[in-house]
Amino acid sequence: MLVPDAVPRKCRKLDEGTSTAEPCCIPSRRIPNQNILHRLVRRETSRLRPGTPWHLTRKFYKHIFPNFTVENVENPPCFFRKFAPDGRHFLAFSADQTSVEIFEFKGCDAGENLLSTVSGDVMHDRSTRFSRPDSRAFHENVKEKLFSTFFKHKHLVPVAPTGQHLNRECSLFTEDSRYVIVASSCQTRQEPHPAFSDIFTNNESISPNPANSRLFLENYTIHIVDVMTGVLCYSREFNCDKIVLAHNQGLYLYHNVLAVLSLQHQTIYIFQITEDGQLIETNAIGRFCFDDDLFALSCVQDPAAQQLLQTPYYEKTFNSLKHRILVHLFKQAQNEGRDEVRRFHKLFDFLSSLRMWRMQLLDEQHLLIKYASKGVVSMRVMEPGSQPSFFVTYNIPEGKVLSVYENTSHELLSVYEKHPEVFRPPSSFSDAYNAGTPGGPWQQHASTSANVHTLKIQKRLKETIINAKYGGHTEAIKRLLAQLPVPAQSHTCSPYFDLSLFSYDDKWISALERHRTCGDHPIRFYDRDSGILKFRIYAGLGGSQPMTSNAKMLVAFNFHPFQPFAISVQRFNNEYVLNLHFRHVQRGDG
Repeated sequence: MLVPDAVPRKCRKLDEGTSTAEPCCIPSRRIPNQNILHRLVRRETSRLRPGTPWHLTRKFYKHIFPNFTVENVENPPCFFRKFAPDGRHFLAFSADQTSVEIFEFKGCDAGENLLSTVSGDVMHDRSTRFSRPDSRAFHENVKEKLFSTFFKHKHLVPVAPTGQHLNRECSLFTEDSRYVIVASSCQTRQEPHPAFSDIFTNNESISPNPANSRLFLENYTIHIVDVMTGVLCYSREFNCDKIVLAHNQGLYLYHNVLAVLSLQHQTIYIFQITEDGQLIETNAIGRFCFDDDLFALSCVQDPAAQQLLQTPYYEKTFNSLKHRILVHLFKQAQNEGRDEVRRFHKLFDFLSSLRMWRMQLLDEQHLLIKYASKGVVSMRVMEPGSQPSFFVTYNIPEGKVLSVYENTSHELLSVYEKHPEVFRPPSSFSDAYNAGTPGGPWQQHASTSANVHTLKIQKRLKETIINAKYGGHTEAIKRLLAQLPVPAQSHTCSPYFDLSLFSYDDKWISALERHRTCGDHPIRFYDRDSGILKFRIYAGLGGSQPMTSNAKMLVAFNFHPFQPFAISVQRFNNEYVLNLHFRHVQRGDG
């Protein structure tokens, strides 16, 4: 409803002779000037409010975007992973998944000389422009040389030990983009069978059962590679263990602090990354919370206690972390009344049987740990999101449990919706306030608490779950909190995913680094203010390959952190097709 003062004066005047009042006209929304010269002059002459220069500068991405696609580009035989946070290097894994390959990125304008005579917005094999022999030869030459035009092969670093293979979905860059953390694994040999003490290191260790679950023991090795020099700096082994490497779910990097979650041994290892690329273990949280806890127990003179120290699997006491959680829940129940104390005692057996499932670092001193039942942790449950779970915030230096939330908590959901940046720290922290430096505000996540469009999508998803069959408010909270903890470096920081700048269909593409179903039509990016179509991303081959009833086409996107450049890898059965999307100044463009 319009306020009278907000209605134009000519709309308020009604003809006194007419008996029927006409509906008041609504003033059209004024679209900001979309001319880039106007924006440049305004930036030079206007005095901006404090805190606004970054937002105004970021709007220039509406004029500089990847407007050209080359499909089916020839590429080296490797698996492409992602760009470094500074955008200078690109990480890939060798075809045998034993080595790390590092490419140097030459810039989004490196292919202009090669494509100086090409117009349009896509180059593919189906184009009638390349039907002639000379045009066909030119097209083949472009596909052959384009990748080497943008990328220079810099290093091939063998890292995986004999018998192990690198996980293609696990990689973490340090904040200065100098080191990258990768992980390799292989299944533990059954002959000779590992020792009992190596499998069960404490009384909360998970019982592996390969016949009925996917929880089988593996040997893992975490490697640190120097991106600049191509040198393997450090390797750390985790034998007879289970660490979820896919999508960095078992590893988390915050600044120079690395956390590794062992599902098998129910322990979180905290490491410090030194300037020369070494790992120093500072803490192991699980059975003990501090380094001197074992020494304190070893001072006990009771022979029975000494025997338990040698066989920790048979300990009858709770481990240090679980004891702190139970004490916190009991004190919380006491403060809420007698009914809550009864409920605590009723659920005591269930609470004491919970196991660590996921974790993330909120900062260098705080952990967010997700606890679930043994069936969920051992991967025996088909729908883990519907099972009860708990979120624990833990202070590492003080060894203190700060809060415990159920996965139906309205309070935790409110924090996640209003302050998502708490759970999604920036990919890079260097020069955080220098907008002109790669790694600074250019790379802030597209989903921020101030973005009303992100909140609208979250609200729409919540309402869909509530109104669905077998849905409701409780189920909606469970589904939304199932996103926590957020894996490290799982969201791309490209400005083209900023929903305050562009509008696109998040069904086909999003800032979350996951494989998507490949559509038959190009993905369109519209200007958020004016609704004008800015550019299109041709992610697939447009139906050039025959589709079968059981065929599944997937595509993965790798966007540059701040330049108008992207890589899409389309998977059709066991074949991979590489497409390059970049900024191309065509003939006649200003």
